[in-house]
Amino acid sequence: MGLISEVLLLPFAPVRGSAWAVRQVLQEAERIYYDPATVRAELSRLEEQLEAGEITEEEFDRQEDELLDRLENASRNSAGTGNGTTP
Repeated sequence: MGLISEVLLLPFAPVRGSAWAVRQVLQEAERIYYDPATVRAELSRLEEQLEAGEITEEEFDRQEDELLDRLENASRNSAGTGNGTTP
């Protein structure tokens, strides 16, 4: 049955390959988005923007909260997977 299903699903191979590529891109984007070093660098840039007067205190607080939430999620996810390894 495996051979028959492969033959019948052959026209959908490009779609399956594209879906795999999209999943890989999304996983890498999430890895970068939640990377603690990336979040810390963004926090540093945010503080520089505040000091330079480019953003208001309210905008700083809002963005800082979002970045700290990302950092917390990253810490929680790495602790839940055993320091970055899959269970």
